[in-house]
Amino acid sequence: MRKSPKSSSSRRTRKPKASKEAETSPPPGRAQRSPRNVSVTVGDVTIRPGHRQRIELPVARLPTQTEMNLPVEVVNGARPGPRLWISAAIHGDELNGVEIIQRVLDRVSTKTLYGELIAVPIVNVFGFINQQRYMTDRRDLNRSFPGSKDGSLASRLAFLFMKQIVSHCTHGIDLHTASHHRTNLPQVRGNLYDPETRRIAEAFGAPIMIHGDAPAGSLRQAVAKKNIPIITYEAGEPHRFNSDAIDVGVKGILRVMAELGMRGKPRGDRPRQSMIAEQRTWVRAHRSGIFRINVKLGQWVSQGDTLGTIRDAFGAEKGELLSPANGLVIGHTHNPMVSQGDGIVHLATDVATHMV
Repeated sequence: MRKSPKSSSSRRTRKPKASKEAETSPPPGRAQRSPRNVSVTVGDVTIRPGHRQRIELPVARLPTQTEMNLPVEVVNGARPGPRLWISAAIHGDELNGVEIIQRVLDRVSTKTLYGELIAVPIVNVFGFINQQRYMTDRRDLNRSFPGSKDGSLASRLAFLFMKQIVSHCTHGIDLHTASHHRTNLPQVRGNLYDPETRRIAEAFGAPIMIHGDAPAGSLRQAVAKKNIPIITYEAGEPHRFNSDAIDVGVKGILRVMAELGMRGKPRGDRPRQSMIAEQRTWVRAHRSGIFRINVKLGQWVSQGDTLGTIRDAFGAEKGELLSPANGLVIGHTHNPMVSQGDGIVHLATDVATHMV
């Protein structure tokens, strides 16, 4: 495999030509006489500078002997720069990211791109086809990284992704939604104590940034161990397109690309008030029953506020679900049927305002 190009930080600066992509300012740190980019090889396909190519990476065969492939699009800019991947549908029922990646690809041109963009809109192709969260072996792909070439199907797919996608890149953005009848306020998660991760999280400009350790076996954890900055964007619910979540995601990725010097700043894009938090808690059902929620995503609540009520099937034996602390609603269930111990409302409890 061909060695990746050096980081764009070693280039001299020059203003690129204006593009037809509604960009008004040049990428920062642009070189005056930028050298030509180099070719990149993914799988057995080589993409020359200034070209884009769709690739099918073989994963496995179904019992019918039908080959299942990982669909990838590589956009190799004419000039060198950072190498960013964007991925979605690691959980096969999380669809917002698929649409986000499609819209980003519509806005990217090889003529104006500095560096390389690798787009993987559907990582869990098995779950996507079956409209389910997990792999066919019932494993969670996002608990199977970094994977193994000789392990389970989930482990093999994770290994392929790390080898063919992550190994090429300097930065990554992984796109998710909530799970299991839940919805999330648009939010970015990552190790905000790492300066480069913090930089791209701030550039993304989601309503809230949440610091925290990545779950064991997740893509974010495996990538961070390789010292590659990565953020996870969580927004919306499974099996649905949410227009607000998609819009925030598209703009966020384009902002990150501009911050990295891969493209110019989108026209009309301005700093926004964002929030930052480190502490989160799920408010859980104290009893089983039918739940009626009283709060919305993005709503501020105070300790003791009523988040909703739980009743029996006849509407009797009413019980209130109270907020345990002051906080911001960053997620909640959509399913009225709850069992004792179910997480119902997700709160960020130490929120501070941060200008990005």
